[in-house]
Amino acid sequence: MLTVDCNNTTNLTHSERYSPVKGQWASAGSTIVQLPDLTSSGGGSHEIGPALVRPDGTVWYTGATGHSSFFNPATGEWTAGPDFPNVGGQLDIADGPGALEPSGTVLVATSPGVFNPPSHFFEYSDAGGLVEVTAPAGATGKTSYEYRLIVLPTGQIMETDGSSSVQIYTPVGNPDPSWAPAVTTVASSLTRGTTYGLKGTQLNGLSEAGAYGDDAQASTNYPLVRVTNNASGHVQYFRAHDGNSRSIAPGAKGKVRFDVPATAETGASSLVVVANGIASNPVAVTIN
Repeated sequence: MLTVDCNNTTNLTHSERYSPVKGQWASAGSTIVQLPDLTSSGGGSHEIGPALVRPDGTVWYTGATGHSSFFNPATGEWTAGPDFPNVGGQLDIADGPGALEPSGTVLVATSPGVFNPPSHFFEYSDAGGLVEVTAPAGATGKTSYEYRLIVLPTGQIMETDGSSSVQIYTPVGNPDPSWAPAVTTVASSLTRGTTYGLKGTQLNGLSEAGAYGDDAQASTNYPLVRVTNNASGHVQYFRAHDGNSRSIAPGAKGKVRFDVPATAETGASSLVVVANGIASNPVAVTIN
């Protein structure tokens, strides 16, 4: 586990890693640029932005200072990331959400200073850099901490802001096929009202795909079982449960159980596992 210290007044760029195997914390070094809104005297909001693991295994950590930084777990090294621009004030993420799109691009909400409107939304990718995108309706009166983002099974991003408004963002781009879950074992004949097991690799995806400063959780690193009837094209989700792991390690083996509803549409169908909006290759099944 990786975290950036938001209360260390003697070292404003300090980070730490926790090893569950050793049961110990250890320094993860300097983030190079300061990420938390903190002063050496203890002032500031002590806020920070979301941190997301990307498909290549690196972490993009965003700050409440306008800065961002990358961490490479393989080398244990930090490198400075892009700064958010000054648009009517320095944009930052003093609490706010981030979501990993299926293409590997990260979507985040920013706003100027600490808890000030308006909000601006950005996408980041290595190829395209930091690019502002159209913000949801009502963003002129909102600050970053009011938003929540979650990756849907379709690969779209659902946005809420504490009001009755719910908006959907449809990103562009496609995932690398190597990022997808893969089904290795599942029964080809499924009976309604019965529970089955499924085995595969990368069933949780390669990231938690959703993050927030420190007040919300929107992780989607778990398998969903989606079945499409070949004749009608109707899509159903079968309840998946009792997964043996939430690991996001590349190639990680996993298993999960799923329930075939008594009302499931019968006939020849295709089954996929979806994690973080990315679907596996389909497997032919028959619902009886």
